Amino acid sequence: MKRSDNFAFDDLQALLRFGHGKLTDTCFLLLNIADAKAAGEWLRTAPISSAITATPVPDTALQIAFSAEGLRAMGLQQSIIDDFSDEFIVGMAGDENRSRRLGDVGDNAPQHWSWGGQPNQVPHILLLLYAHKEGIDPWKKTVEGKTFSRAFQLLSILPTDDLGSLEPFGFVDGVSQPKIDWAGQQSSDQHERDRYSNMLAAGEVILGYPNEYGLYTTRPLIDPGKDSLASKLPDAEDEPALKDFGRNGSYLVIRQLHQDVSGFWQFIDKVSGSDLEKRDQLAARMVGRNRDGSPLAPLTAEPIPGIALKSKDNHFTYELDPIGNRCPIGSHIRRANPRSGDLPLGVFGFISRLIKIFGFGLKRPDEDLIASSRFHRLLRRGRAYGPILSPEDAVKPEAPEAERGLQFICLVANISRQFEFVQNAWFMSSKFGGLQQERDPLLGIREPLINDNKTDQFNQPAASGPAQKTCNLPQFVTLRGGAYFFMPGLRALQYIAASPTSKSGDQP
Repeated sequence: MKRSDNFAFDDLQALLRFGHGKLTDTCFLLLNIADAKAAGEWLRTAPISSAITATPVPDTALQIAFSAEGLRAMGLQQSIIDDFSDEFIVGMAGDENRSRRLGDVGDNAPQHWSWGGQPNQVPHILLLLYAHKEGIDPWKKTVEGKTFSRAFQLLSILPTDDLGSLEPFGFVDGVSQPKIDWAGQQSSDQHERDRYSNMLAAGEVILGYPNEYGLYTTRPLIDPGKDSLASKLPDAEDEPALKDFGRNGSYLVIRQLHQDVSGFWQFIDKVSGSDLEKRDQLAARMVGRNRDGSPLAPLTAEPIPGIALKSKDNHFTYELDPIGNRCPIGSHIRRANPRSGDLPLGVFGFISRLIKIFGFGLKRPDEDLIASSRFHRLLRRGRAYGPILSPEDAVKPEAPEAERGLQFICLVANISRQFEFVQNAWFMSSKFGGLQQERDPLLGIREPLINDNKTDQFNQPAASGPAQKTCNLPQFVTLRGGAYFFMPGLRALQYIAASPTSKSGDQP
């Protein structure tokens, strides 16, 4: 029997399987727990959406995630919390070294955030509400019910707006997402997986299942002989005598990214001499796609697991554009997912593998500089906010100012190896793929390096002649807030609802 035939979708929060794209109205609430007993009562009957396929598609959805402090406030035992990852426990802004690695310095530094920047500013709960157009207000009232106001303190409602398929800079977004291998059909053996695949092991996103290494990510396991509530939890696949609190749960990373839309287009317009064709071309090369979502990299006829051949906006690797003549090495989408395999391109057979493994026969010095994509993929679930400002209007001196940006959300099973790696080694690195002195043209900070070398440039290789260099890039994206949360499985939610503080009402 395939794993997908009996995958516990009924214990999975729906966001792990569905993006709720047809539910265009959203409301993201940051909450603190005011009364743990009331919060437990609310949680026991809350209509949390599961990942079971429903026909017709539901008109609403509700998802919930907890910070480490939120789990403490609900009365979860400290021994359970201690078994979560250090990144989750310490928090996004809880370590200066982490802030430096993530690029959360300068204007992005936690002391400038609207929320989440200080230990006492990290919300206990992130509550995500989705509904059809004009349906969010009645859905919010239904969700809150009678005990909600007694259970929770509302800290903030994060702004969200329906921009259709566009992100605020005006590019079609959400084109590329990994396809979860629910059936567990794809091998994790590098001898069978040397090429790029868009299929991703369930354990890369969901705790309690094998990941791309064929291993189980560390998560809280409970001895049922020492905890009577543990009977509510599923068994651990790798430790059958223990109950798995993390199983069917996932880490949720959220970052509120303010995008300077007018600044982006006005800068590009200026360096392009107000030439429309050159302006669109430079913007596309920074992103790696045209505004309609079509990739700059040439499509490939070779099959890519997890991507349909007819998917004209996603059926490509960078094998046909190795040095970035079409899609620059430093472009945003190339950094976000280099589409690399376990071994460099052009490796076939045992002898060829050995030659590459020992570092011989490199055709280019940058061949081994980018890690295999499959160990660092993210499942994105973000939403944009702010009024639409077209590039044509953004270049005008009188372009209206407004808060515009993205509530970036991703789901991962390993915060360090996935989100933090991508943020540090690919987006913020000034040496990604053998480059020098340039960070991501969209997300990158422009802080100089320790040796005072600048990082505010963007290079475009040319098939003939020197690379075109754009200098003095401003910072186009600024962090307004962020945090790490844990989105439990539905059975774990019932365990939380019945935990000691939630049951007794005694405050921690």
